[in-house]
Amino acid sequence: MFGSITDWWSEFWVQSGGDMIATAVVIGGAIVAVGLSKRGVSRWLRRVESRYAKSDDHSDRERGQRLVTITRVLKMLVSIVVWVIVILTTMGIWGIPMTPLIAVGTTIGIAVGFGAQDLVKDIISGFFILVEDQFGIGDVVAIAGVSGTVEAIRLRTTVLRDLNGNLHHVPNGQIIVASNRTPDFARIVADIGVSYDTDVDRAIEVILDEATLLANDPDWSSSFLQMPDMLGVNELAESAVVIRVLATVVTEDRWAVKREFLRRIKNRLDAESIEIPFNYVSVVLHDGADRSER
Repeated sequence: MFGSITDWWSEFWVQSGGDMIATAVVIGGAIVAVGLSKRGVSRWLRRVESRYAKSDDHSDRERGQRLVTITRVLKMLVSIVVWVIVILTTMGIWGIPMTPLIAVGTTIGIAVGFGAQDLVKDIISGFFILVEDQFGIGDVVAIAGVSGTVEAIRLRTTVLRDLNGNLHHVPNGQIIVASNRTPDFARIVADIGVSYDTDVDRAIEVILDEATLLANDPDWSSSFLQMPDMLGVNELAESAVVIRVLATVVTEDRWAVKREFLRRIKNRLDAESIEIPFNYVSVVLHDGADRSER
């Protein structure tokens, strides 16, 4: 019995020894390649995190997170590609027909594709959001019907925190239009309504003067990228003449500057006796008979 096993092994080795060696070399090479790539990627990630994660610069932290996420995705894709190549190469070495495997793989792929198409869509969308740098951590954005400050950009979801402190996890596949409210600069569009009895030219002069005073204020001048621009009468509304003024400011100061300008312009118009119209209700009292008839 022992002799028959030895003879079988000798014959098998003669016929397939080369294939076994080739297979071992392919698998060993793949293991070494994947191991080296993981080691290199780990070093790269540690270097990125040490350089950017603790930086005081917001753009550096944002760049660091984007690099880390993209690197991890590429690491996963490289591993998948390497092992697919190993499987196909091994099948070629042993002469295994690939047609049945391709048919089975296609069927499984279709089934998985239908079942996980939303997940795949989220991952692909997240990858392009990171690569294209559509928005970053700290940006104020409006996406998928919600708005807030971006706290994290993950491969499958984007995390927003709104003004009320609510945390929103938005699947990246649902982001069709992303409105970034904090790009390189921001514009404040302020519409000031004055009554129809007001001298419009004087109102325009007063509003522009107050906006210019704010831009020249030492406490606020650093927020302005250029002097305010008076666009003039923008609308003849139902109860007011609407005057529009435009200011280009630093993105993170847009809301603070607008609130301060509205506070100042209200006080200035009051001081200049320029009326800001508002809706009011007149109540007419009738006698008992009339009231009952109504």
